[in-house]
Amino acid sequence: MQYQPRDQFIPFHSRDQRWSVLVCHRRAGKTVAAINDVIGRALHTKKANAQYAYMAPYFSQAKRVAFDYLLRYTQDIRTSVNIAELTVTLVNGAKIFLFGADNPDSLRGIYLDGAILDEPAAMHARVFTEVVRPLLADRQGWCVFIGTPAGKNEFWRIREEARANPERWFYMELKASTSHLLPEEELTDAARIMSDDEYAQEFECSFEAAIRGSYYGKVLNEAAQDGRITEVAHDPTLPVHVSLDLGYTDSTAVWMWQALGTELRYIRAFERAGLAIADYVDILSHYPYTYGDIWLPHDARAKSLQTGRSLLEIMRTYHGIKPRLVPDMSVQQGIQAARFVITSKASFFDAQHCADGLEMLRQYQREYDERRAAFKENPKHDKSSHYADSFRYSALVAHRGARDFINRITPRDRTDDYDPAKPFGGKVRLNDLWEQAAQQHEATW
Repeated sequence: MQYQPRDQFIPFHSRDQRWSVLVCHRRAGKTVAAINDVIGRALHTKKANAQYAYMAPYFSQAKRVAFDYLLRYTQDIRTSVNIAELTVTLVNGAKIFLFGADNPDSLRGIYLDGAILDEPAAMHARVFTEVVRPLLADRQGWCVFIGTPAGKNEFWRIREEARANPERWFYMELKASTSHLLPEEELTDAARIMSDDEYAQEFECSFEAAIRGSYYGKVLNEAAQDGRITEVAHDPTLPVHVSLDLGYTDSTAVWMWQALGTELRYIRAFERAGLAIADYVDILSHYPYTYGDIWLPHDARAKSLQTGRSLLEIMRTYHGIKPRLVPDMSVQQGIQAARFVITSKASFFDAQHCADGLEMLRQYQREYDERRAAFKENPKHDKSSHYADSFRYSALVAHRGARDFINRITPRDRTDDYDPAKPFGGKVRLNDLWEQAAQQHEATW
């Protein structure tokens, strides 16, 4: 092998634990180290027909980031290369595959003796638990998680597990201030240009820093400092309202809250995938709640060509369910309403039962245009989108102050096409919508 490891990674290559976590600053060389680690272990394995996998968040990213390294460091020890499938076969018959977490099902049906998950913070947690982990079972394979922090997500939880169980996990953390892998003047220049949060996250491995371009990271941190992310008990005297971001093939996120005057209490948030409407109704029925309004996306009124009925009509067939449609407002208006709700001193979130939803809100961010080196206007669509969409639905309907706030920042001249006879026929103001009776809305829908 034509690989000379950096001194900082020698303990990693010498480990004997089955599970490993590497939290490293940018440009530390973690991908090169991980690729060479899997090459070395594949080359010296005593197992017959051994198979190993490297996974990046996207297949195109695996090809761009890791395949050149794989080819370079196996040029003298491989017998074949499959460029289309990003696969290398070594002289001992061991195979190394490259995959993308955007298509994790492509791994199903194979076994693995070892795996590397690069930037697991950008992958859904189910990629490891439902896909990769079972593939390691019969061969007692190992797994390495490598990445840079991006909030307190699944990567953070894995890191905490590793720190708490050193006998089972190898854990290594490389901060730029102590690794000495980058010149001091380079770090000084980066700190001068980057924000404090960006530098702390990218170079000092901070899981606490707000994510670059995050819509809600800063205001959620302020809510936590105010003590509004805490234990929020369910009040049996108040109805529980629900917002759903419905999807069949995609994930569906659910937020539940109670209102007392202007006070909002978010008591629970969860996400499921691949379920029918009846399944979500069944999930709701298992909680000891008295439900108020069940809010659906505005497009839930569209009729299916297969059934001839809309999601709204289907929901109305269930006893005790009162479905309503969220107004057809722009994403940006919904984001502004969500920020208003989070910053309100009368909004509270249950730290335990809303933990996953809150973390996804922290990760919800504007898309970054690498070519223009600037943020785009639209949000980045990723695993955080479902929780974020469902939450902004709740913000648009739960808080009158949020509705008034949106109306103040939405100029009247942008709603000239408003027709009172067709409340959803064009761009409308929220005050106009809420002044109409619910019965009139349902008749129009």
